[in-house]
Amino acid sequence: MRATNSRQGRVRSSSNSRYRSGCQVDTISSTILQLYFFPARRKLINGPVSSRLGASKLFFIVLSMTRVRFAPSPTGYLHIGGARTFIFNWLHARRQGGVVVLRIDDTDVERNTQASLDSIYDGLQWLELGWDEFYRQSDRLDLHRKAAWAIFEKGLAYRDFTPASSAPEPSTGGWLFNPGMRELAREESDRRANAGEPFVLRFRVPRDSRSEVVVSDLVYGTVSKATGDLEDFALLRSTGMPTYHMASCADDADLRITDILRGQEHLANTFKHVLIFEGLGVDVPKTAHLPLLMAPDGAKLSKRIHGPVVSVTTYRDAGFLPHAFVNFLSLLGWSPKNDREKMSRDELVELFSFDGINRSNATINFTDEEPFDPKAVWLNAEHLRSLDVDELAQRLMPYAQQAGFANATPEKLRAIAPLLHERLRLLRDVGTVADFFFTEPRSYDPAELIPQKGDAAMAAEALRKSKEVLSAVPDFDHATLESALRNAATELKLKAGQMFQPIRVAVCGRKNAPPLFETLEVLGRDTVLTRLDFALGII
Repeated sequence: MRATNSRQGRVRSSSNSRYRSGCQVDTISSTILQLYFFPARRKLINGPVSSRLGASKLFFIVLSMTRVRFAPSPTGYLHIGGARTFIFNWLHARRQGGVVVLRIDDTDVERNTQASLDSIYDGLQWLELGWDEFYRQSDRLDLHRKAAWAIFEKGLAYRDFTPASSAPEPSTGGWLFNPGMRELAREESDRRANAGEPFVLRFRVPRDSRSEVVVSDLVYGTVSKATGDLEDFALLRSTGMPTYHMASCADDADLRITDILRGQEHLANTFKHVLIFEGLGVDVPKTAHLPLLMAPDGAKLSKRIHGPVVSVTTYRDAGFLPHAFVNFLSLLGWSPKNDREKMSRDELVELFSFDGINRSNATINFTDEEPFDPKAVWLNAEHLRSLDVDELAQRLMPYAQQAGFANATPEKLRAIAPLLHERLRLLRDVGTVADFFFTEPRSYDPAELIPQKGDAAMAAEALRKSKEVLSAVPDFDHATLESALRNAATELKLKAGQMFQPIRVAVCGRKNAPPLFETLEVLGRDTVLTRLDFALGII
C-alpha cells in the first residue's frame, strides 16, 4: 500500500504485509479546516496549548468523498453479522465512489488472539470484495491519548481520582458521576495528578446547558437521549489506555470517516460518540444502524448457542461461492425496490441504498438437519449455474481434493463441470454428485440394475448388449454412443429407459446421475467396459 505524507494527510500502513495485500489508496481531493487536534499527524500551525500532552492548533483534512470503515475486534471469529456489516459498508462506499477502510480495533490486549485476527482476515478475503486502506488501532494509541487530552484542555473532561475499590459500577442504574470529582478545581486536579495519584479521565456530560443529544440516523430516523440519563463516561482508564469510545471516535475523526454503518446494538453508544466528536471539533459522521440478525428461536445469533452456523468460514468450507454468500447476506435486512433476489456484484452496488434497509430484525432460518438457510442454498445453486465451465472447474478443485479424489486434475474437472451445473447446490457436493468420475462404484445394490417393469434377465441382456455395442463403436462420443445404444434397445425390443437404467447404474453406481451419454464419453471406453463387466458379475 502506498503511504503519502503531504497536506492531503498521511496514510499509514500496517507492518503486517498480509493485511495490506488487498489495499489500494486513491488520490483524493480535500478541503482544509482548523481545529485542535493531533500534532503527530498534522502540520503544526501555532505553538502548543498548555496541556498534559501538548494538544496544538493545526490543519485537519476534511474530505468530500464518502469514507466508511469496518472495525472488528480480534476477540473472536468473523461472525456473519460482522460480515454483513462489512458488505453494507462496501456496497455503500462503492455506490458513492468512496473509500473502504479496514481498521482492526485491537486495543483489548487481554482478549485479542492471533487466531481471531486470522479468522477476520481470512473471512473478509474470501468474500472477494477487498478494502482500500488498512490500520491497526494498537498502532495509534498516542493519537487516542492526545485526542483525549485535547478534549480535557477545552474543559470538556476532568480527572476522576475516585479509587477503583470504592467507585460504583458506571452501569449501575442512576449513576452519573462520582461526587466531588466533576467540580474539582483544575489546580487541585493538576497537583494530585503530578503527585502520581491514579485517575480516570471522564467526559463532562453537559447536563446543565443541554437537555438531550440528538442523532439523525439514516435507518432509524431521529433518536435522542436526555443528557440527564448519560453518565460521565471514561475517555482514558487509570492505566492511561483509551476506552473503546475514545479510541473509536479519535480514529474515525483522524481517518476522516464520513459514514458509519454498524449493528443496531451500537445505537446506544452513538450519543456518547456525538459528544466526543463535538469535543474534538469535527463534523459528526452520518450513522446508519443495521437491524440485528436473529436465529429461528428469536434469539440473537450466537456461536455459544447456535454453533458454527454463525461463522463465515463455515459457509466457505461448505462450498458457498463468495458472491452467492454476499448476495444472501445483502438480503438480510435490505431489499431492492424491485424485490430482486439473485444479483451480481455490480447490480448490488447499483441498487443498494439506505431506503431499502428495514428497521425490523432479520432472521436466518436453519435447523439441526438443515444447517444453512434454504434461501442461501438456493442462491448459491443459482450462482453456480451462472459460472462458466472454466471457473466452475477451478472452484471445484479444492473440494474434489478434500473429498479424497487424488486423480482430480484440472482437465478432468473441466470435462465433468458441464455435467454438474444443474446438480450442485454447494461446491462440496462434488464429493457425492461426481464421486463415480474418480472412484469405482462397487457398493450399490444389484437390484438397482433391474429396470422398471423388468427383471434380472432383462438387466443382464441390456448389459451384455451394451458391452458388445460399446466395444465396437468407432468413436466414443455423445452422438455416436446415443445412436448405437438406441439402436441396440430397438434390436432388443426394450424401451429406452429399460436399456439405459442398467447401464447408468453400472457406470455411476446409482439411478440418479448426470446425462448418460455425456457421462459415458467423459469416463471413456475402458472404464465403462470394466464397470459393465463388474455389473454382469453381480446381477
